[in-house]
Amino acid sequence: MRKHPVIFGLFLLVLIFILFFIFVYGVSTFTGDKSSFSLKNKIGVVTLEGIISDSSPVVDQLVEYSKDDSIKAVVLRVDSPGGGVVSSQEIYKAVLALKKKKNVVVSMGSVATSGGYYVACAADKIVANPGTITGSIGVIVHFSNVEELLKKIGLKPSIVKSGRYKDIGSPLREMTRDEKRLIQEVIDDIYDQFLEAVSLNRKISKEKAASIADGKIFTGRQALKMGLVDFLGDKEYAINLAAKLSGIKGKPEVVYPKEKKLKLWRYILTETVSAIVSELRKEFSGISY
Repeated sequence: MRKHPVIFGLFLLVLIFILFFIFVYGVSTFTGDKSSFSLKNKIGVVTLEGIISDSSPVVDQLVEYSKDDSIKAVVLRVDSPGGGVVSSQEIYKAVLALKKKKNVVVSMGSVATSGGYYVACAADKIVANPGTITGSIGVIVHFSNVEELLKKIGLKPSIVKSGRYKDIGSPLREMTRDEKRLIQEVIDDIYDQFLEAVSLNRKISKEKAASIADGKIFTGRQALKMGLVDFLGDKEYAINLAAKLSGIKGKPEVVYPKEKKLKLWRYILTETVSAIVSELRKEFSGISY
């Protein structure tokens, strides 16, 4: 082997890589992060929980999973009563983008209403528990009027504005009829966007979507009859469905978002592995018949 330094170098690099992989596997097992080094096809799980206010955590995780070739499908666990319009739309768009690369299945928890359902309808398939509360398709905005209260305590507000609509929705006075009309037009347009999303993704007419999108809530079993969900089942059912859709045989390996506390050592290990792989590629690229 000494007469063939290239072969000896390759052998040494392969040996180093094997030993390093064993070390990484041992460390990741000790820290509980073993799944990220698995060579098996995996199902990634992302959780959307509580009121939707900040889309960044969920969107970032969906984007990360879209770049991971070992993750063949994603299950989005939705347990949310809804929330902000823009945040819901950003997660919805992220699901649509991910769906172009790999299958996405939504698993509904206790509640998946309003913005929670808006996000869910972007998936390939929706799985709800029979007792899941879903629906509540619609848009709402709240305004308070404390004008009478201010009168009772002797406070009189004074407003200076640049335009007639600048203080629309002010709690200091009653809205005019013209202002209410303007707010209603905005709500109607956002509602129409919701209807379009439901109609497009659930493959139902906009008229049918409108007939059930009046704010009513439904159980998962009722939603199934209306075509708002595809299957009844729990999260495990959704994971198995995602595996089936993506062609994974047997029991799938499931991964969850990584914990940030291991970020530094994970970065060092990743960079080291990349360097070794790069050297292996250089050596093999120079070999020919």
